[in-house]
Amino acid sequence: MSSQNNSSPGRRAFLQTATASLGAATLASAQSGAGVARPLNEKEKLARIASNTWPMRALFKSRPSTRPVNPETAAFRKKYGELTMLDFPQFTKDIFPGVWHMDLWSSLFGDVTDDSMYAATKVTVGENTRTMYEFDPSTPSAKKWLGQLAGKMAAGGVLCHHISNNAPRDICDLDEEKRKAGIAVAKKWLDGAALLGAKTMRVNTGGPRIVPNASATSDYPRNDEIVKLLKNAIDSFKEMADYGGKLGVKVTIENHWGLSANPINVRVILDEVNHPFCEASPDFCNWEHEYMLYHGLESLAPYTHSTVHAKYWNRWKEVDLQRCVRIMTNAKFQGIFALEYEDGPWDGVDGARHLYKEVMAAL
Repeated sequence: MSSQNNSSPGRRAFLQTATASLGAATLASAQSGAGVARPLNEKEKLARIASNTWPMRALFKSRPSTRPVNPETAAFRKKYGELTMLDFPQFTKDIFPGVWHMDLWSSLFGDVTDDSMYAATKVTVGENTRTMYEFDPSTPSAKKWLGQLAGKMAAGGVLCHHISNNAPRDICDLDEEKRKAGIAVAKKWLDGAALLGAKTMRVNTGGPRIVPNASATSDYPRNDEIVKLLKNAIDSFKEMADYGGKLGVKVTIENHWGLSANPINVRVILDEVNHPFCEASPDFCNWEHEYMLYHGLESLAPYTHSTVHAKYWNRWKEVDLQRCVRIMTNAKFQGIFALEYEDGPWDGVDGARHLYKEVMAAL
């Protein structure tokens, strides 16, 4: 953890004590019974679960917009109230009693009324380019806000375990300036993650959202284009892992567009980076086809030590959530399951509660 964390001895002591407690609980469950793992008790199961801001994103206050709030969002907010990230530690305690880890989405950071916390970023998707305003952890006002969030966490006994980060872009881009700019954004966020005591932070691989296919040749298919993207991703994640290692924050790769949509590409990057502060953080449902729901997860499970997204998504006809949990535990995963409900028959809160029941039942 960076020296900036030392500015608050009380918060530092809380983070250290909480982390030690989780480690002791995990070790006890693994070592009891003469080396044979015993079933986890309720408290130990709760220590393996994290709330997640993604399913609740419609509840969060946003920057001023001329677009009207849709009826579904209005009803959601009427039911649960409107939130900022500073409210989420208490919201976690209220909605998921006994859960004390959080997975926070980068796009919900900051005080939306204070422009000094945000940087203007041009983003191109397909043919369209638009300007987005994204939280910049390096500004003085942003650092002050991060301190406020850390204080809320410490007061409520809740930890930021993981940051699901969309801000660093172009990590494998063939344009060297864009790639370096993406790494610079990631480093700013790693500094911010360290201030919050986060253990892991996702960084997307960037590049084309749909990776190039192999080309036909006279004897066998060949894909030289993807090799260039993989090389850049390997170089970038090595640099970010080196930086994160100095802060105590792991950089993770999720099956999340582009190169990372294929678990083999993720394994290639991680094997080549070969760094203790770079690992996978797979999502149960972010796959290209249904056969990957379980085989893809099994492929990444040995590369996953800290964080996984337990997801329900009606994109697929059926997802056996408990089977997914068992795939991870059978691979000796002892980390956190973050409840990332995507879409389906429930609202974000009830969907996350459904995930909570399924994960608890499978642990």
